[in-house]
Amino acid sequence: MTLGLLDGQPVPRTALDRRLAALRNGPRSTALPRPGSSEDRQLTRWVAQVLLTEALCEAVAAERHLPVPRSGPARLDQQAAVELGSITAAAYEGNAAVRAVYESVTAGIDPSPAALAHHRTMTARPPAVVWHLALPDGELDAEPATLPAALAEALRAAPPGEWVTEGPWKAALLTTTTTPADPDPAPALRAATRRAAFVRWLDHERARRLTLVQGLEHPGDPAQPDNHHRH
Repeated sequence: MTLGLLDGQPVPRTALDRRLAALRNGPRSTALPRPGSSEDRQLTRWVAQVLLTEALCEAVAAERHLPVPRSGPARLDQQAAVELGSITAAAYEGNAAVRAVYESVTAGIDPSPAALAHHRTMTARPPAVVWHLALPDGELDAEPATLPAALAEALRAAPPGEWVTEGPWKAALLTTTTTPADPDPAPALRAATRRAAFVRWLDHERARRLTLVQGLEHPGDPAQPDNHHRH
């Protein structure tokens, strides 16, 4: 009847039973593994780790006197979910205390100037010119270099809006815009740096404060009997 131990104190299994029942009676129940199967036991382990992560963060939020607003679930984009890992991402999306602890742990963490400079070097692209064209069957945005060379030359020579015909191609150049240089990478890199820092912190706290019980090991634990991950 124990989900695991938090700081040596048992966490009741009742929350796990409720969460599994909600999944099995929910709109995606047909996508779940067959009850009693190895995959079903792995799902149980996965949900147990989500709940233990939530319990740990609830304890940390209380210890740090963090405000935990009553709010609905959050939604992470795909990159953020992958970087956090499926268990942490599920806990983050579903539990406001996890989000509060995330903000507390990662506050003030920024990428180093060297990391920012490296990112800019690896991703920098010059501004691009884009033509907005009228075609016989509609309109099109295109960079001049992607057009047939003869058509692009004729469009450059013609006044804006004037139709030109070059071989089989007919078009009119309506407007020219220049896309800005790459946006400031700092916000995206800061978010990724903070997610990495939170994962490291959480792994340390899990190892220090949580004790898993037999049958509810981490689903990726190679020692548990249902771990059949193969490539």
